[in-house]
Amino acid sequence: MKYDVKGMSCAACQSHVEKAVNSLDGVTSCSVSLLTNSMVVEGTVSSQEVIKAVEKAGYQASVQGQKKERKTQDHSMTIRLICSIVVLILLMYISMGHKMWNWPLPYFLHNPISRSIVEMLLASIVMIIHQRFFINGFKGVIHKSMNMDTLVSLGSLSSYIYSTYLVLKMPLVDIQEAMVLSHDLYFESAAMILVLISVGKLLEEKSKGKTTTAIQALMNLKPKTALKLINNKEVEVDIEQIQVGDTFILKPGYQVPVDGIVLSGTSSIDESSLTGESIPVDKQKDDKVYAATINQAGFIQCQATKVGEDTTLSQIIQMVQEASSSKAPIARIADKVSAIFVPCVITIAIITFIGWMMNTKDVGYSLERAISVLVISCPCSLGLATPVAIMVGNGVGAKHNILFKNSTALEQTGKTNIIALDKTGTITKGQPVVRMIQSFNNYTNEQVLSYASSLEALSEHPLAKAIVQKGKEQQVELLEVSDFESLTGNGIKGIIDHHNVLIGSVSFIQQFIRIDDFNDISKLGMTPVVVCCDEQCVGVIGIEDEIKEDALEAIEQLHKMKCKVVMLTGDNELCAKAIAKQVNIDKVYYQLLPDQKANIVQELQKEGNVLMVGDGINDAVSLSQADIGMAMGQGVDIAMDAADVICVRSKLLDVCTAIQLSRYTLINIYENLFWAFFYNILGIPLAAGLFSIRLNPMIAAAMMSVSSFCVVSNALRLNYKKVGFEKENKTMIKTLKIGGMMCPHCENSVKKALESVTGVTQVEVSFKTGQAIVTMENEVNNEVLKKVVEDKDYKVISIQ
Repeated sequence: MKYDVKGMSCAACQSHVEKAVNSLDGVTSCSVSLLTNSMVVEGTVSSQEVIKAVEKAGYQASVQGQKKERKTQDHSMTIRLICSIVVLILLMYISMGHKMWNWPLPYFLHNPISRSIVEMLLASIVMIIHQRFFINGFKGVIHKSMNMDTLVSLGSLSSYIYSTYLVLKMPLVDIQEAMVLSHDLYFESAAMILVLISVGKLLEEKSKGKTTTAIQALMNLKPKTALKLINNKEVEVDIEQIQVGDTFILKPGYQVPVDGIVLSGTSSIDESSLTGESIPVDKQKDDKVYAATINQAGFIQCQATKVGEDTTLSQIIQMVQEASSSKAPIARIADKVSAIFVPCVITIAIITFIGWMMNTKDVGYSLERAISVLVISCPCSLGLATPVAIMVGNGVGAKHNILFKNSTALEQTGKTNIIALDKTGTITKGQPVVRMIQSFNNYTNEQVLSYASSLEALSEHPLAKAIVQKGKEQQVELLEVSDFESLTGNGIKGIIDHHNVLIGSVSFIQQFIRIDDFNDISKLGMTPVVVCCDEQCVGVIGIEDEIKEDALEAIEQLHKMKCKVVMLTGDNELCAKAIAKQVNIDKVYYQLLPDQKANIVQELQKEGNVLMVGDGINDAVSLSQADIGMAMGQGVDIAMDAADVICVRSKLLDVCTAIQLSRYTLINIYENLFWAFFYNILGIPLAAGLFSIRLNPMIAAAMMSVSSFCVVSNALRLNYKKVGFEKENKTMIKTLKIGGMMCPHCENSVKKALESVTGVTQVEVSFKTGQAIVTMENEVNNEVLKKVVEDKDYKVISIQ
């Protein structure tokens, strides 16, 4: 059973709720998420008992299901904060502006008593606006689970009580002494503590996770209807009416309603919604189809094998929900020590009061010492240590187009030491391009590309678009095509210049013509497309999902950061290993479905903290399962909703920047906490009077302000940190030593072969020196350069 929990403010609250529910008979496990304010309880206990236990612990709980009005809550909090800031400014003007700089005031406020009463009323307004600190703080005292709200309320209330005591004392003394007493009021401190902490609370509330929108987006993928075969007739029915064993029909453009197996027909299915791979998958008899994928071409009959909650898509949705609810936010150090810190401070204050009473018999002096201890140990700097650094870190991230959804993401990203990368759209651009062209049987590369471009111009296949684009770049002639026919995802054919031209995959062409399997091309990370003319193979076109320009440098930077880098992809083994080799991936996992990706992430989490980077629907589960999910900004909305961090520019180097910024922020937080605690370790003994120094509450308040100023100033240093790994645009040059060139004809042949490679901008060849100087706009694999030359029957001796 899942519950919503209200009233939690820190890790101590989370721990106390878990403890209260786990103590119930019949509860086998209880997991509370501070990030989503939710709780998952397993066991035989009733929901009424769980809710009662949570309420007894001082919090509120309800069965999950009602939609949270987070926007309304955030708006209300913002309005309260704005109102309190306006009142605080007026209070600061009266209490400090007039006293320190003699700013003008109405005549009736010239009297110290009336002025002090107005200060008290203004501070009271701020305290009423932020009363939840006091309610939650003292609930913590009552239920023996002191938290950050306890610290905030004690600090504010101690200043307020002491100042109120002085206000009540003023009418009993002469006007001069009343003037002196008015300078010892700390109403502005009592109000400012609440306002500053509320700013941090508002930022935290605004940045909490949005996993519910990711789950809803996944649910929206579910098909609503299906074409069911009933008595050999096609009948459109609701998806719920499809049962295991039923036969359903898929026409071009139709969405697969449930998981199934192909009974008859052939087609091409777009499975990018599940696998993230842009290239459609050919389907024939006995192949599997999955719910929510799209039938692009062909007419097939399928038998339902999994329906309802058993389909692959439904399992993805369920796993996203489970992974999201099991993720707990990082516990802040201040929250961890608050249970010890608050009782210690209270105990020291009581001991201080008793000690000075026994020594001086002066109630006022002893009370002053005790209140000074409470004021100087006010948790303002302790409370600001984390949120201020987080706020600045988020600002720096935004400047570098990196969006951290919540403070947990910013804290946790820098702790990752295993980076799991999706391939398509993350390491590669997700846009197939022609990488090489190889011709046979006295045909030239230009003829092969011309035939292929002419025929593929009539196709909508992604690989066809890559070939047509290459034809435009090479300015080849588009020839007239007749009798064009699309062969249901396997290939296309037509007549060009009275020649029967057939283009398709290796496996398809091998059904008609005896050809090579072209594994050497697949091993280079390319998909071979065979071009045949009059029943003979005249050429092969190698198509590759181009690697991002910054991929190699980004992975090198991740290695320098002591991170292990793995790749998770739904692509085939040869292509996956080829891509991994080019960018120096440590380990590659291939031919994976979404649930398999999530399982591997779970296994990797046994070795360390895992950061998963992806951009597709198929990555949603693994993004949620990982310690930190990071989405590319040009990916689908579901991936971005499920992720904790978004790289707006979709640059892989931004992953490195995010980790670097997180580590800088973590160091800054630790520094802030050090100074906050160091200040208390030094200040509390001074306030208690152990060094024979009378430290009145005003000086204590000033020291408190200094500590807060130091924390904020230290956090602002993040703005001046050098962050980022921008890749310099370089023109790459490689020199090939080539054997076998004997004449200008050889020279020209090698030149054209090298110019056909994508990424090559200029080629200079000399048969006299036996060299080819190749200029490239981005890195091109040496094996690709070597292959296109050696396919022309020349020998590549070396590449430098």
